[in-house]
Amino acid sequence: MFSAEHSAETVAASFAQTGDPRLRTVLTSLIEHLHAFVKDVALTPEEWEAAIGFLTEAGQACTSTRQEFVLLSDVLGVSMLVDALSNPADGELTESTVEGPFHVVASPPRALGDSIDEAGDGEPCLVTGRVADENGMPVAGASVDVWQANADGFYDVQKPDELPERNLRGLFTTDDGGGFRFRTIVPRYYPIPDDGPVGRLLRATSRHPYRPAHIHVEVSAPGLRTLTTHLFVAGTPYLGSDAVFGVKSSLVREFATVDDPDRAAGAGLPSPFRRVDFPITVRRGVAG
Repeated sequence: MFSAEHSAETVAASFAQTGDPRLRTVLTSLIEHLHAFVKDVALTPEEWEAAIGFLTEAGQACTSTRQEFVLLSDVLGVSMLVDALSNPADGELTESTVEGPFHVVASPPRALGDSIDEAGDGEPCLVTGRVADENGMPVAGASVDVWQANADGFYDVQKPDELPERNLRGLFTTDDGGGFRFRTIVPRYYPIPDDGPVGRLLRATSRHPYRPAHIHVEVSAPGLRTLTTHLFVAGTPYLGSDAVFGVKSSLVREFATVDDPDRAAGAGLPSPFRRVDFPITVRRGVAG
């Protein structure tokens, strides 16, 4: 029989025959914490209905190019917590961070040194790096997937009628020395989509929706643990108040200005241009 006093125990018992031990553990803990939360805040029927309505709207806001539930997870810090628990920092490896809600289309394969900027707007930039394992050995043939916002703070999928398809996205393969390089533009800080239920939540709690300027980087290869990380632009606004809590100090880099026509010509960029090097260390021994 159901009672408020023993609600968690009653409901958790209904999952006792769950065949998957991990599923049983997760559901039991979820029920215990959820029922404790409801009792702790003395949730009213009106508040419960509002919560159901909010989650319903979040689902209705999802499209093939927008994931409102990922956005909700991000602004509640759950995405970063799950990532931190799965990828504890050990001082050797490049730190990970959230994938974000805009990795929703496949990046086009590009040759090393190619430009990912299809629009021709923004401050030109050269990004270089080297993928190595924890022993310093280069990882040849690794996939380096990059995507970013433009100089106005928009991803291609946000403005499909204005921006070229798959603009500022690229899939590169490291060379024999583990190196990668590509031309792009310096990204701008931007607001996460705030025209839906998650945006209303931020406004109701007096939080801003902004993320500091960054380039997303995902590195994968057979025998590697896939790394999802960011390359943050030093000096950008919101480094200390990222709306999705994704900033780690080790991922912030100076985008230096290079005013040298010869170096610019060698990179295939106008002078002056910005340059950043982002060495990446990944762990071997875990399938990518």
